[in-house]
Amino acid sequence: MFFRSYFNYINEFYFILKNQIRKIYLSSSIYNKKISKIDENILVYQPTLKILSSLIKYEKQKKKIEDFNIQSIWENKNLNYKDFKKLHSFYWLFSIDLKSSNRVTQSIIENWISKNQNYETRSWEIDILSKRIIAWISNSKITYNDSNDSYKNSFNIIVSKQVNHLMNEIDRSLDINDKMIGCSAIVISGISYKNSRFLDYGLNLLKKIINNSFDNNYFPKSRNIRQMVFYLKYFILLRELLKDSLNEVPEYLDEIIFYLGKSYDFFWGSLKKDLLFNGNNNSNNYEFDKYLKLFRYNFKSDKLDTSGYTILKNKDAALIMDTGSNPIKNYSENYQSGPLSFEFFFKDKKLITNSGYFQNHNHQLNGISKSTATHSTLTLDNSSACNFKKNGRGPSTVSRGFKTFDNQVTHEKNFWSIKCSHDGYLSKYGVIHERTLEFDPKKYIIFGKERLIKKKNFKSTNFEIRFHLLPNLKITKIQDNKSVLIELENSGWRFFSKDGLIGVETGLYFGNKNNYIENQNIFISGITQSDEQVIEWRISKI
Repeated sequence: MFFRSYFNYINEFYFILKNQIRKIYLSSSIYNKKISKIDENILVYQPTLKILSSLIKYEKQKKKIEDFNIQSIWENKNLNYKDFKKLHSFYWLFSIDLKSSNRVTQSIIENWISKNQNYETRSWEIDILSKRIIAWISNSKITYNDSNDSYKNSFNIIVSKQVNHLMNEIDRSLDINDKMIGCSAIVISGISYKNSRFLDYGLNLLKKIINNSFDNNYFPKSRNIRQMVFYLKYFILLRELLKDSLNEVPEYLDEIIFYLGKSYDFFWGSLKKDLLFNGNNNSNNYEFDKYLKLFRYNFKSDKLDTSGYTILKNKDAALIMDTGSNPIKNYSENYQSGPLSFEFFFKDKKLITNSGYFQNHNHQLNGISKSTATHSTLTLDNSSACNFKKNGRGPSTVSRGFKTFDNQVTHEKNFWSIKCSHDGYLSKYGVIHERTLEFDPKKYIIFGKERLIKKKNFKSTNFEIRFHLLPNLKITKIQDNKSVLIELENSGWRFFSKDGLIGVETGLYFGNKNNYIENQNIFISGITQSDEQVIEWRISKI
């Protein structure tokens, strides 16, 4: 134990020292000279803003650039990181009225260049720098056009310098999303400047991202629905830019869009509702649907399951269950430990939900939202089915996971069934959890069966099976201590179980990004027994 701790200390010290040396190098004149080797670049292609509209949240009320304090915009040293990031990424340019003064806009950029033309730790972060390149080139109508040769030369040089830095550093980034945004910035620069070095590098990086970050079903290895939409937006953006600029679209880009599009339809297309599994939040994909329609994308999926998710639905109801194993460590920073958790909709209203995800990994609520207890599934001994470990200031990742197996699905007109097991509690408690969900589409009854399969290392402990509800749903516990009434907006339901203690308690709902509100959940609690143990419950429409 002593030698292991000592070895970890040495590794951490070496890592810190290596990073410090690299920071010194990046700030040196040697590195500045390296990235200042500029090709003969002239901005030739200017992308139309409608192609970028899938990434940008446009404001209805456009601002005038003249409303900004031009002289002091870069003087504020007391900005918090969030505001600093917004300011230096220049994404606020997308909210500027294009009738604003080009001269004023360009003077703001000119001032930024004079203060930030060399590498600086914060303003040259990959995410911030990549968005800045995208914003400058995409808004070239006000950032570039009608300017003098001296300004254009400075603009072209700083863009190339930043792209050179991206190409030099992006492989070192551990953030998957940053790599995709950085890749997009490099490709856009290559297209706009007709720079084959930038474009070839960007497209090769894109292929590498696809090969490394997607499973055999062309779904993100993170199993994150939000990330699937993120990737789809950027892939389509790059495809449309390549088409619009008369560049060849790589076959692998067409292929990944085809399969990701099917996944998008699987999760969103027919439901038009967000599923709160594994790092997802409530979002609004309706604008993206309009974007897809504008560029004539029409995705269709007839699958019942994909990448560890099963969705059974008809025009009245939808039953969704997480039947997948946890992602591997490098892709698990936003993963939530909710094996065999489920959600249920009736006529577009969600009856059973998971609690959602608190994205800020520096906040204690992030860890809480990752726990199994925030999902509509079984927990043993108030612990999660997998362990997370936080390294330094970064996000926590899976350190001990689980496998799911024996997944069986039936989807007939009058009978639905999902059955699956996981071993997340096997090593510590000697228990395998097998869940069966059955649904009667005529009578609107969900039958649940939780089978606790005991192994040789069985250890008795307490269990809880939770059923989370959306905030503001009205629930009433009946005096028989076996039933709970649930008042949905469009219907009434009865929860019933004769196994274990039935209760209602207050919890936290994280459905909206980095926000929380109190909600309630129904639970069945008891003690695991060494003999065969099956807990049955049902939820029926009344």
